[in-house]
This record gives sequence, structure tokens and C-alpha cells, in this order.
Amino acid sequence: MAKPISLEKILFSQGFGTRRYCADLVYADLVKVNGVLAEDPEERIATDDLLLNVEGKDWEYHEKAYIVFNKPPNYECSHKTTHHPSVYSLLPSPFVERGLQCVGRLDYDTTGLLLISDDGQFIHKMTTPKKNIGKVYQITTPNPITEKQIDHLLKGVVLDDDPKPCFATACEQVSENILAMTIVEGRYHQVKRMMAAVGNHVDQLHRSQIGAYRMPADLAQGEWRWLYPDDLKQLSQSIDQ
Repeated sequence: MAKPISLEKILFSQGFGTRRYCADLVYADLVKVNGVLAEDPEERIATDDLLLNVEGKDWEYHEKAYIVFNKPPNYECSHKTTHHPSVYSLLPSPFVERGLQCVGRLDYDTTGLLLISDDGQFIHKMTTPKKNIGKVYQITTPNPITEKQIDHLLKGVVLDDDPKPCFATACEQVSENILAMTIVEGRYHQVKRMMAAVGNHVDQLHRSQIGAYRMPADLAQGEWRWLYPDDLKQLSQSIDQ
């Protein structure tokens, strides 16, 4: 059981503002703890299974935040964007306040499964190729995908910025123009460049799976949800080939 800490500190840790502002939220009768109106910001609260309600909105307490987000097109995975709005603009403001970061970026026009967290060790674990955690991308192409192209992707292609080949660890042809490809690395525009290297082109790109964790079918574009221990376990599992 976690050691109880003050309500003010809990609210601050969750990204609801400065400690003074968090205390003022309590004094203004805007905070409930497990359904009960809070009165004292210095009250020490057990954080296990803690449910807050702040300004009328429920909020689960998580010491570290791990969320899955279904990224829509035309959003950038950056706090400082250049040409398109940020994915962070679609998330609750406490996530931005507590410094959540995307776990590897998707291009502005790529859709699908995006992990976001404030746990630096988790971010490193999920992005280093050494962990062999596969990412599955569904690729839609304008031209039919041939067996020769698939064989080339599996054997490895050389990109123009690195003499070391990069490989697809698995390829499943979904239809004539749709390929589900698994990669472990995450080089710049890697999937698009790999397809170009074998003589095809990416019209649409969607990430559907990381490790053994698949995008929830009921998570609409632009929506997010918390990840729990079972989800995190699936994420760390290599994809069975």
C-alpha cells in the first residue's frame, strides 16, 4: 500500500496546477475524493485506487501516466508544431502540465496507435531496438504489392542515409494494395522510405499494434484511455511470428 500524501500534493502531481492553485481548488469546493467533498488540502490521502473529481470531472490517480491515443491525421506529435496542430491539444490539460511525451513519433499524416507517458524509463524501453518490440503498420499503396517487393522488405533494404539494411520482421498481405508490415526500428520516415526503396508508394499509413498490444477496436480517432498493468505487459511482449 502506498504511503498517504497530502491532497494538495496529489493534485499537483496530477497536473492540476501549482500547489497554491491546487489548494485553492479544494477551498473552492471543487475537489472530491472517492466521491466525498474535500475540505482540507493538507489532508493525507491513500493513493491506492484513488478517484478524484476536479471541477466536475472524474480523474484516476496514477503516479506515472501511461495512455494509449488513437492519433487522427494532420496532427503533429510535438509540443512545438510547425504546420499542423499538436496531438497534445486533444488531451486533457493536466497531461500537458505534467509533461507527458509521445513514445516515438508518428508522422503528421500517419494514424493509429500512439503511446504517451511521463515515465522516461518506459519511453526508452519502448523505443530502443534492443528490446525487439515490433510495431505493426497497415500500409495502403496506389500500386499492387508484389511478392518480389515483400521478399525484398523481408531480406532488407538500404536507405540513403545509412548503409546498414533495415528489415521488415514480418509481412502479411491483407489485400492487393494493403500490407501489414512489422518493424522493430523507428528511423525517420522508415516505412515510407522502405516502400519507396522496393518501388512502391505509401498512400495511407496506420499503426495498429505495438508488441502484443493491439489498438482497442472501440477507441475512436482523437480519443485516449489509461493503460493498466495487463496492457503494459502486452506492450513489452515481442510479437509472435
